[in-house]
Amino acid sequence: MSRNKKVLTGTHFEMGNWACAEGAIAAGCNFVAGYPITPASEVANRLAARLPRVNGTFLQTEDEIGAICSAIGASWVGCKAMTVTSGPGISLMQENIGFAVATETPLVIIDVQRFGPSTGVPSVGLAADMVQVARGSHGDYQIIALSPESPQEMFDLTIRAFSLAEAYRVPVFLMADGFIGHMREQIVIPEEDRTKIKQRKIAEQSVSVLDRRDFLDVKVAPMPVFGLGLKAHVTSSCHDEHGMRNLSDPAVMHTYVMNPIKKIVNHRDDIVQVEDDCIDAEVALVSYGTVSRSARAAAGLARKNGLKVGTFRMLTCWPFPDKEIRQLAENVEYMLVLENNTGQMYPYIKAEAAHACRVSFLGPQTLGQIHDPEYILSHLNRR
Repeated sequence: MSRNKKVLTGTHFEMGNWACAEGAIAAGCNFVAGYPITPASEVANRLAARLPRVNGTFLQTEDEIGAICSAIGASWVGCKAMTVTSGPGISLMQENIGFAVATETPLVIIDVQRFGPSTGVPSVGLAADMVQVARGSHGDYQIIALSPESPQEMFDLTIRAFSLAEAYRVPVFLMADGFIGHMREQIVIPEEDRTKIKQRKIAEQSVSVLDRRDFLDVKVAPMPVFGLGLKAHVTSSCHDEHGMRNLSDPAVMHTYVMNPIKKIVNHRDDIVQVEDDCIDAEVALVSYGTVSRSARAAAGLARKNGLKVGTFRMLTCWPFPDKEIRQLAENVEYMLVLENNTGQMYPYIKAEAAHACRVSFLGPQTLGQIHDPEYILSHLNRR
């Protein structure tokens, strides 16, 4: 282990939630607000102990609404800010997720998903919130959502989440689940290297807010962080590029919605990551998150049985990897979508792939249980 007290470099055997907390610290996170909720509480517990030791702040709020509001406020005074929760908390945060989108606030939201709906089964993992995080708040907008499959990726993708949030001034979700959050595996924390983490652009001093473009730039506007002597106007109501409220000009209204969307869509090649292991495959097992581990094991069994099966994993779920799915569909005969839910991403995948190959969905035999590789193989043998 490194003598560096801030980043605990070296090899560890720890749970995914621990790795997520350490990834946040490695990314430079210095403010976290949260409310206890299973199966995400270990992230908050770890950060409550660690952040004060590295000149950061952890705030336990009265509820999840207070948590996301506090994180948004911290971001606007220049902090790298994060909140952590599970499905019921995401439901409570939706209005303020929309606020963060509208004000182009850099923010990381950790969602360690659980079996639902309502309070569901707090201790059981499920990829239950995949569409909710992208479509749950009202209006048209774009966010970024990453999906880890291991404790190591809980560390790696937390860092990437901060980098993307800072670069594009947008809420970024890490879509883990209770299985990955509580799984213990080897985690390698490399030497501290902040150069790999993108930093937000800060607005320059000017006489008037009308001399700057603080918002609605598809190339990402510099942020008028509070406390630096910048005069700035921030509103979640429809506003122009200077942040000035305008509820009557059709061109301003159009830009208010479209430019933050374009900001993400135009940079989607930098944002979207997939793992494609379908060279020479006739069948593709498409997955994300925890079930990707089962997909990889099932593909190995299938190849031993003479089947040409490969795996395709979405590390980025939002923005949706439509281009990559279309390309995959043109190179295989059959696509089997595996999700640890009842098929939340399946309609999006099928819409992009059905023109070129057969597509079907396979959920777990029992919800709340990970796919048995033999169960996947038996389905492939019957196709």
